[in-house]
Amino acid sequence: MITLIGGLVLTACSGAAPKAPKDGSLETIKKAGKIVIGLDDSFPPMGFRDENNEIVGFDIDMAKEAAKRIGVEPVFQPIDWNSKELELQGKKIDLIWNGLTITEERKKQMAFTEPYLENRQIIVVKAGSDIKTKKDLAGKVVGLQEGSSSLQALEKDEETLNSLKEEPRQYSNNNEALLDLSIGRIDAVVVDEVVGRYYISKKPGEYEILEEHFGSEEYGVGLRLEDKALLNELQRILNEMKKDGTSAKISQKWFGEDVVK
Repeated sequence: MITLIGGLVLTACSGAAPKAPKDGSLETIKKAGKIVIGLDDSFPPMGFRDENNEIVGFDIDMAKEAAKRIGVEPVFQPIDWNSKELELQGKKIDLIWNGLTITEERKKQMAFTEPYLENRQIIVVKAGSDIKTKKDLAGKVVGLQEGSSSLQALEKDEETLNSLKEEPRQYSNNNEALLDLSIGRIDAVVVDEVVGRYYISKKPGEYEILEEHFGSEEYGVGLRLEDKALLNELQRILNEMKKDGTSAKISQKWFGEDVVK
């Protein structure tokens, strides 16, 4: 959770010190009439392309409603997830809103809204696999998405990481990793639970989820560190959406229940 602190103007005997540059992040968005949202468009059910190639998902619906309340049009911009920080800092996008896990490392490079959804890093194997626990991953090949929090979660479990046959294989998206799992190129996939369960529901009987996992985490919307005005307004709107039941309605559509924090 980010704690915002208002800027202080210091004075001295010789007069006021130079004021900090005005934060025009919200004003800039409103003048432009649009807000550019960076995402991985292969991350169901948070953000992905449907059969008509339209970008849809839980986060997409949440972002559309938030943009409406700001008074601007949302523009959804697919990005290289491994370069998301550069896309944000280079001002190619205004937000990252797509199942973005809040981590201490990422907090050094971007600001976050308060968490809006909890998630776990689960282990997916083929149905009937002899892998039943994390210890069974010893000597096995594990895949995951490049630049994801799945890698960070696995790296924290040094015992399991060091027991693997090789370094985790990294894929451009989770779908590719799960496809390699289904044809036997790898033995397991570490993936966000919301994504893993979505894929598994589409292919009943093909995959299994282990009871053990690599820890819980929280999703938040990422912004530039300096964009405090935009952050304040977005957080106000998210709080409003939760209070008036809008976020619960969107959650019900995608998850069948209210999972919003």
